[in-house]
Amino acid sequence: MTTRTTHDATLRPGAFRLSVPPVSGVVAPRTAVVCLALAAATFAVLCVSLALGDYPVSLPDVLRALAGSDDPGPSFIIRELRLPRALTGLLAGAAFAVSGAIFQTITRNPLASPDMIGINAGATTAVVAGIVLGAGTGPTLGVLGALATAALIYLLAWRGGAGGYRIVLVGIGVSWMCTSATDYLLTHAKLHEAQEAFGWLVGSINGRGWETVLPLAIAVAVLLALVLPLSLWSRTLSLGDDVARGLGTPVQLARFGLLLAGVGLVAFATAAAGPVLFVALAAPQVAQRLAGHATPPPVTSALTGALMVLASDLLARYLLPDADLPVGVVTGALGAAFLLWLLARANRAGSGG
Repeated sequence: MTTRTTHDATLRPGAFRLSVPPVSGVVAPRTAVVCLALAAATFAVLCVSLALGDYPVSLPDVLRALAGSDDPGPSFIIRELRLPRALTGLLAGAAFAVSGAIFQTITRNPLASPDMIGINAGATTAVVAGIVLGAGTGPTLGVLGALATAALIYLLAWRGGAGGYRIVLVGIGVSWMCTSATDYLLTHAKLHEAQEAFGWLVGSINGRGWETVLPLAIAVAVLLALVLPLSLWSRTLSLGDDVARGLGTPVQLARFGLLLAGVGLVAFATAAAGPVLFVALAAPQVAQRLAGHATPPPVTSALTGALMVLASDLLARYLLPDADLPVGVVTGALGAAFLLWLLARANRAGSGG
């Protein structure tokens, strides 16, 4: 006999039909096929992104440069000028998506992404404060801002435990508080400071170098290694605290560990690329539907997020002639449309409040 449990959550568009997941190390065939297809599509978009530019490079030359060719012209352009930007987008997209998958699963709310509940806003406030107050714009400020905001949300949401519903509500309040602080700082910024902050506010990977890629790559590798074994706990947490306890899950420990990993991912991604909008919201939901899972799967989400940012950056570069738009402009426009679709679905399902 199979037990199936459904949950209603604030702003829930009926996307989560949750059942007790089988604990197995075997990957479902559909998930494997989807992951392979996403990986192939991501690599194809990466190669096209590296080939296009003021100095076009043929795809065979791109592949040879990635394989370690010593041809000085194409190799320098690909490996030193274009690859760091592309890898920053790939890694940041994966980090945002996995972080969104974690938040959506443990809160049982498909709209509970880091950019909706204030984590990105906290990192933004810290960086803008550094620009306006003359403390610099290093990635450390973004990481510290995200971690401090997450700690504040967790503490304010604590009442014998930090439940998903309270995390969402407190996070929305903290997000608006951080946004107001950022707006206040910008009103007191000099023109050149406001221009510097704007490029960071919407999310951008323009001009990123290897000094950005390496710390982000290390952080993503370490935190993903933590997330994957915890993903079994996340699936039981998605059933609710009482059911999770009945299945032997240490609820608060599991939630704290997952939240810590999720905050770390979004903190380092935001520090490297800025708060690239809506990737953490949309990518896990797209991955969930592609894989046919009850909750957003981490690996599929990571590949979806990486593909989303790379494709959006490619579109941003050529959407308007002579205007190298920040990638966050494109993801924001596409993500806003996706958010409206989620809300429309919620209204049709009668669960949108």
